[in-house]
Amino acid sequence: MSSLFSGRKKLKVDCGELEEGKALLSNFLRKGLNKEVTSDDHTLSVDSEISAQELKGLVNKFIYHQHLNNRYWVALEGNSVKIHKFKEKKSEKRKKPSPAPATIQHGWL
Repeated sequence: MSSLFSGRKKLKVDCGELEEGKALLSNFLRKGLNKEVTSDDHTLSVDSEISAQELKGLVNKFIYHQHLNNRYWVALEGNSVKIHKFKEKKSEKRKKPSPAPATIQHGWL
């Protein structure tokens, strides 16, 4: 019997920085893999024959289809996939160019 399940691995998706959408991601993976997805605090686990790289591709697809790719990015860390949030740039106030002087003096001799 163990030879039947030798290709299966316990893969994890760390959703720690994904603020919303963990339940949607779980449903997406469940439908895409036709496997049961279990959930902990910030982690989704799945027993599957796919590689961690393929799981990363599925998570990337979810991020893209939910229009979250401008806020989150996906990384492969060992046998787990981790969702990271982009660091927000400090908004720098644009400096307005100083206006040209009202009177221009020419040095005609």
